[in-house]
Amino acid sequence: MSDWTREFVSLISPTAGRNGAGFMPCQGLYYRPEGRKPRTALIATHYNVDFSEHYLGEFMAARGYGFLGWNTRFRGNEGFFLLEHALIDIGVGVRWLKEQAGVEQVVILGNSGGGSLMGAYQSQAQGVTMTPTPGLKLPDALNELLPADLYISLCAHLGRPEVLTAWFDPSITDETDPSSVDASLNMYDPANGPPYAPAFVERYRAAQTARNERITAWCHAELERLKGLGMFDRAFNVYRTWADLRLMDGNLDPSDREVGRCYAGDPKTANFGPRGIGLTNTLRTWLSMWSLSDSHCSGAPHLNRITQPALVVQSLGDTGVFPSDAKAIYEALGAKDKRLEMITGDHYLENPGNARDGVADLIVGWLGEHGA
Repeated sequence: MSDWTREFVSLISPTAGRNGAGFMPCQGLYYRPEGRKPRTALIATHYNVDFSEHYLGEFMAARGYGFLGWNTRFRGNEGFFLLEHALIDIGVGVRWLKEQAGVEQVVILGNSGGGSLMGAYQSQAQGVTMTPTPGLKLPDALNELLPADLYISLCAHLGRPEVLTAWFDPSITDETDPSSVDASLNMYDPANGPPYAPAFVERYRAAQTARNERITAWCHAELERLKGLGMFDRAFNVYRTWADLRLMDGNLDPSDREVGRCYAGDPKTANFGPRGIGLTNTLRTWLSMWSLSDSHCSGAPHLNRITQPALVVQSLGDTGVFPSDAKAIYEALGAKDKRLEMITGDHYLENPGNARDGVADLIVGWLGEHGA
């Protein structure tokens, strides 16, 4: 018999009611120890990935903690993401833990791509500083978010604009043609490496940033053009987003990762295929989530405002989050009481076989040190 149990939680949001088909905008699974109410619970949410059955849920519940694997209205719907509404939906989960589950302490778990999202939640729960997406207003409900008591970052990307730009293929010459290539910037052309020369790395990184800036400028111009036509927004695609030089060159940001692999398998095959982060957007979603200059999904400005005790954990076999990313998160955190732990394992801690038990024990030990 299991020593933990879980229940389905489904709630409306202050800015979204029940869908006509019946489902609620906010949904998740609450894990807790069998037969008793935990005093402390973690909550984890992602920008678009379903975190309801997050792998740590049962591990933390078996150790006496609550765990809410929580989804916003944007689960599986990244192309229409707006940060302000995602934060409000996360707030629904935090409030449920406090007011319905009877939890005394809430712990933010910023995992994978959800790291910067949860950092943004904790930051804005302490006072709203973000600006609205162009053409929209910030909902009043943003001012009612409840802050958490502790912060944990686990195998997390620094920010949404940062990770997309780091993965960008800057050799694309036509944003509407995924087959267009500037050979001089093609990391998959053997003439360029790997290993990649420092001059090539510098030029490549600058071109990645320039690509992000070009798309942002186009989005603003396109919004103005559509406004003149009586239209509010439109969708578009962003291709070739599996092209981080670190995927093919282990000398860059060294770790225990398997070089020549990404989350989607072979990087070159993935890069020239249809699967990738940020593939489909509206103009406003790009500006809200991916733009280096406009998005409030960048990690550092929010992490700077987090003064609660913080734990940063990074697996050294991760093929998409690298040691420098974890160190940047650690440095950006405003907390004086903070700790950085590098551990063995891949991104999802599936390998080695005891990696999930190990990280759960690490988290429990840290929580215990902080009275949780």
